[in-house]
Amino acid sequence: MSVSAALVKELRGRTGAGMMDCKSALVDSDGDIDKAAELLRMKGAASAEKKAGRIAAEGIVCHQISDEGKRGVLVEVNCETDFVARDSSFREFVSTISNEILRKSPANLNELSQLQLDSGESIEDSRSALVGRIGENISVRRFKIIEAQDGNISGYVHSDKIGVLVLIRGGTEQLGHDIAMHVAASNPQAIDESQISTQILERERGIFQSQAEESGKPAEIVEKMVAGKIKKFLKENTLLGQSFIKNPEIIVQNLLDSEGAEVLETIRFEVAEGIEKKNDDFVDEVLAQVEGR
Repeated sequence: MSVSAALVKELRGRTGAGMMDCKSALVDSDGDIDKAAELLRMKGAASAEKKAGRIAAEGIVCHQISDEGKRGVLVEVNCETDFVARDSSFREFVSTISNEILRKSPANLNELSQLQLDSGESIEDSRSALVGRIGENISVRRFKIIEAQDGNISGYVHSDKIGVLVLIRGGTEQLGHDIAMHVAASNPQAIDESQISTQILERERGIFQSQAEESGKPAEIVEKMVAGKIKKFLKENTLLGQSFIKNPEIIVQNLLDSEGAEVLETIRFEVAEGIEKKNDDFVDEVLAQVEGR
């Protein structure tokens, strides 16, 4: 049957699918736009299932903070290539997810996937459709919500790849931003020494002990060497012990004290940390996009 350009345009506006896909769906559904939209959704779901096993080790981190600064969310969504991570429809999808998490506070990823958008489709339906249009596996990897009973939440995202939320009691808005930026750059393991686990300390102590004993120095000197290295380790790996990234002459603890502030919680996401990446070159990446692999 013949399908009008206006009908194709309307379906494309509703679904975001390609023009030829829209035309084909309308032909298959005898011009019924609702049936055509459902066909496109089914096609997107099939495409998403086919691509689900492929490694998604690129993507972006996004954060949202409520206007009053009392609720914040950090979310990571992955795709297969940095090319797609820069795509406007992918970025819009990530922004939609972060807004929905802030509004509805899902308990986990499964609950998030079933949330209904204003369009009536679920987030999982939206993800599947986007996979079908873009041609890459897309995965909502993780999210975290901070609720501030006391203090205020600040955030920072560096190049869409590293995101941080911090909950701070006291201080200024600028201080909150600066501390979030510091956490992004320095990646402390904990806020203070009390949060470094005994297992980590014992592991480091064992390494330092072996290194010190190789020096051949007396036992009492070895003990002092180990104690010194443990002290340095704690300083370098705790937020409060680190030198402030914007002024290395100042320790973060002293900076906070000078403004009467206290860091209560930090969250830091880095895109694809812990995921083993494929070593594709740029040419293959472009070919994969063109060929729809």
